[in-house]
Amino acid sequence: MAAGNIWKALFTLLLTLKSARELNCKSEMSFIKVDENSDFSFHNLPYGVFSTPANARRRIGVAIGDQIVDLSAIKHLLTGPEVSQHRHVFDQPTLNAFMALGSSAWRETRALLQTLLRADEPTLRDNHELRGRAFVDQSAAVMHLPAEIGDYTDFYSSRDHATNVGIMFRGKDNALMPNWLRLPVGYHGRASSVVISGTPIRRPQGQMRPDPVKPPVFGPSKQLDIELEMAFFVGPGNRLGEPIPIEKAHEHIFGMVLMNDWSARDIQAWEYVPLGPFLGKNFGTTISPWVVPMEALMPFVEPNTVQDPEPLPYLRHQDPYTFNINLFASIKGEGMKEATTICKSNFKYMYWTMKQQLAHHTVNGCNSRPGDLLASGTISGPDPESFGSLLELSWRGSKIIELAGGETRTFLKDGDEVTLTGYCEGQGYRVGFGSCQGKIIPALQK
Repeated sequence: MAAGNIWKALFTLLLTLKSARELNCKSEMSFIKVDENSDFSFHNLPYGVFSTPANARRRIGVAIGDQIVDLSAIKHLLTGPEVSQHRHVFDQPTLNAFMALGSSAWRETRALLQTLLRADEPTLRDNHELRGRAFVDQSAAVMHLPAEIGDYTDFYSSRDHATNVGIMFRGKDNALMPNWLRLPVGYHGRASSVVISGTPIRRPQGQMRPDPVKPPVFGPSKQLDIELEMAFFVGPGNRLGEPIPIEKAHEHIFGMVLMNDWSARDIQAWEYVPLGPFLGKNFGTTISPWVVPMEALMPFVEPNTVQDPEPLPYLRHQDPYTFNINLFASIKGEGMKEATTICKSNFKYMYWTMKQQLAHHTVNGCNSRPGDLLASGTISGPDPESFGSLLELSWRGSKIIELAGGETRTFLKDGDEVTLTGYCEGQGYRVGFGSCQGKIIPALQK
């Protein structure tokens, strides 16, 4: 190994070890005050893209407490051997270029940011002129999609969800299709309709066949649903024809967001045979604005689900890559004073891991690119309160879902505001994702 590379490796290792020791401390170690219930603790430092009314330029920022650190303003302080050569990535309007740098640059940047934000580090703390330029109140910021998403893939990786849906449509004895326990089932979605939290979602129209003995009808979906999901962004991609081996998959996973993959169940039910979802899915997918880096989630890693039968060799990995992330979904109808939590789930219920999803996605030589988005599929647990869709919660419309103020639902009504939240719980701090929110607006009238 060349001397320069040895220095880079040692520098990154020292920063990482230093950062890991500091993770045992509470959020008070930052000079930025952070409430212990804030999603954006010192231990998180998620990345996002924001602008402000005073400055419409889209910038890359890091969230801490109720503040955003503008990385374009402090890039000169990022002096590590990896990132100092590539500071221009922090002047970009998306995270794609930073994602492309790879895991060693991500680790180095994170460690440097934690050092700069420490309570006992004066470089940024005592430079009031720089702090005035670099820090922005989150309340004053407009958030944008964190990356230019070239491709979007949705998996179907929750066993409980797949079983529930299978029972509804095929019966208990044939709930899971023969391939489900052998590979991470997925399909390619529509990247153009992935939107940032807060974007209204228009009720889609399409063909439906509510009466199986009559011809289909056209109109607004009557069974509009949510899907409680999470997704990860790809960092460095792979060349066409060269798969990402599962042993290297973690080096290509940049970070995670919350996702609501809105679904029109009645449109989907009529169209999906034989090629799968189309108009029932591609009208809108909402993601949260802050991308939580995988390093921030590693303290919450859990053993992987035991997979039986054992997957084929290209899908096997022993190292844990399942995460204890508490997930919630709520609905607030128009005129309701408060939202009602309808689902409490957890990412640890996933059967297939993100490493397995990425390895399977590329095993045929499919090339991935920085900023590609890969989603988990609906995350449901074993108990009814952990079901991650209205399809399951109402059991295909046969059960009433009780909301606050005497409201009820089976599927979504116009004016309903759906909010997804999620966080990992540390000792006196959280590593959270903020919120993923969207409001249903009426279908377009002829």
